[in-house]
Amino acid sequence: MKNLLLFGLMAITSLATKADEGMWVLHKMDSRTHQVMQQLGLKLSPQELYDTQSGTSLKDAVVDFGDFCSGVVVSRDGLVFTNHHCGFGAIQALSTTGDDILKNGFVARNHAEERPAEGLSVFFLQQTDDVTETVKTRLQEAAKAQPELTRQELASRLTNEVMDSLQAEYKTMYPNREVRVQSFCGGSQFYVSIYKEYKDIRLVFTPTQTLGKFGGDTDNWMWPRQTCDFSVFRVYADKNGEPAEYSPENVPLHPKRWARISLDGYAPGDYCMTIGFPGSTNRYLSSYGITERMEQQNAPRIEVRGMKQEVWNRWMKKERAIGIKYASKYAGSSNYWKNSIGMNKALKELNVVREKEQLEERIGRWVGQDKERQERFGGMLDSLRLAYGKRQELMRNVMYLGEIYSGFEIFTLARLADRLSLCEDSTAMAQGVKDYEEFMKDYDVRVDEETTATLLQLLTERVDTAWQPEFCKVIKKQFNGDARAYVRDIFGRTCLTGTQATNDILKAGKGILEDPAMKMAQDGREHRTALIMEMDKWNSMIHYNENLLTQAFLEMEMEQPHYSDANFSMRLSYGIIQDYTAGTQHYNYFTDMQSLLDKAARQEETEDYELEESIIQLLSKGKFGRYADKRTGKMQLCFLSNNDITGGNSGSPMFNGKGELIGLAFDGNWEAMSGDISFNPTLQRCIGVDIRFVLYLIDKWGKAKHLIKEMGL
Repeated sequence: MKNLLLFGLMAITSLATKADEGMWVLHKMDSRTHQVMQQLGLKLSPQELYDTQSGTSLKDAVVDFGDFCSGVVVSRDGLVFTNHHCGFGAIQALSTTGDDILKNGFVARNHAEERPAEGLSVFFLQQTDDVTETVKTRLQEAAKAQPELTRQELASRLTNEVMDSLQAEYKTMYPNREVRVQSFCGGSQFYVSIYKEYKDIRLVFTPTQTLGKFGGDTDNWMWPRQTCDFSVFRVYADKNGEPAEYSPENVPLHPKRWARISLDGYAPGDYCMTIGFPGSTNRYLSSYGITERMEQQNAPRIEVRGMKQEVWNRWMKKERAIGIKYASKYAGSSNYWKNSIGMNKALKELNVVREKEQLEERIGRWVGQDKERQERFGGMLDSLRLAYGKRQELMRNVMYLGEIYSGFEIFTLARLADRLSLCEDSTAMAQGVKDYEEFMKDYDVRVDEETTATLLQLLTERVDTAWQPEFCKVIKKQFNGDARAYVRDIFGRTCLTGTQATNDILKAGKGILEDPAMKMAQDGREHRTALIMEMDKWNSMIHYNENLLTQAFLEMEMEQPHYSDANFSMRLSYGIIQDYTAGTQHYNYFTDMQSLLDKAARQEETEDYELEESIIQLLSKGKFGRYADKRTGKMQLCFLSNNDITGGNSGSPMFNGKGELIGLAFDGNWEAMSGDISFNPTLQRCIGVDIRFVLYLIDKWGKAKHLIKEMGL
């Protein structure tokens, strides 16, 4: 396994080794790391990347999109680019069978036509402060006041208390801002980030679903790709440029900084960097944790979601209305279903567990060479072995129950009904009704009944009898083990799925708890809660010792620059445009229009390659003008870099050395799906959609020249 830390000073003098691994916190960028970036082709200073005073550094053009993706501002009027799959939920929510913008695409010809995306927020990072010393000082004071606590108890309980207290203090200092205190590097560093949250976000442009999701599940997490994975939104603010709830009086945000777009393209070896909000990596996870991830977490997820998606997919194909309702839910489920499949495959083929074991053996020898290290780190590996062993079967059962219950949409209705029944004032009641009806908008009782029956049968087969809910006994005794008969009975008697459900719930009040679906959901929650509580005694031991292992590793390699695991804070990754070889297959660093048309010609045999005839005719004309690459003469669609990304980076801008936008990151490649746990420099690639492909579709398909002009092109 390649060392999880980046290169030391030697890397600066040699471009033979590319510093492509790492998700770097911008405000704490190591000077040696920045030197390597300059050697690779970066033309910007540290202040041009990150500055809290001017509001014009590159970080000010990058946004946290919805708290689940990333995006980039591309105009002086608050225009934001992100991925199509990031905007998918908002696009789906705005779609109806009569106005199916999910299928047909959407272009707002002016500001008045832009559609409010209810519930969607965009966050602008204002500043990040290092509060490590403050947290450590308070932890020491708390430890002195409670000498009876063990190190593990101090680390798990007091750290959270101190972080919560500090976050509350910052919230008082910045009352109109989003404040987040987070730990880094195994709990050895702490930062507080302050954001402006804009809640008036409007849809401006989206391509057809066939373009935005071209390749579907067939090509997801694969290369080569031809997906034009983008959508366009606009941020609105009050007249002073400050965040405000939606209002017709709001105006487009006028930021101090937005990304300039380059039409010059890229070539192999060119500098490339992403800035975004990667969600979660586990690069420092122990070998025991990796094994659990594969066997007790990924395996149940793969099985349950595969069965659920089969039911959903059949209904979605049968009725377009259901296809719209379940489009976003299906996309969210299938994305990490396939991710889990690929991760397990790559972890096995790359022998990651064994390589991690060898690293742990090296750490163990390093710890044993010093008494102070033995005092701090001795026993951590034995503790991890013990705790993971005890948690193994508990985790498997928790995962099966969690995945299965998430497929029981009737359980979500029960939770919403319970909340609604407890409302004591008109405001809360109105919100409860709204939440219930919003969920029902994308719900079909027939789909849910079949899904519930299918997954309930799996529950009885996979979950240990000791952890099965009481209704499994009812199925066995009263329904002769027929889960489908039990589900028909529940759905036939519940009032939660009816057209007057909210009225029935309010009328029943607390009596709604006697509804059969409510009883089933309550039974399920109680058993899973008991199981989670049983796991808790091992969770804290695992968390504490995993943090110790991370700290030991970083100290052992302290002479080298290092980064912390992703935690949805702003990060920069850098590298170059680069192809790759897997086995005997070599893959080029870009795809072109002809490769898309070749796949579209196979749409009768592969429905994920469906493309409307009118679009095929447009693309086949070959009139790409200034959007064609000047070097190759081709219309380039997607491209590869060796940037280090993960979930949450979707929609991240891909910049050249001058800080100009050349693409949007949207995926990784199948051969390196182990990337969240182990970065493989030979195989791991970031897949981005070429910004010229995006602009070509905005211009030629959408005929939205007003947007092209707005972006200064």
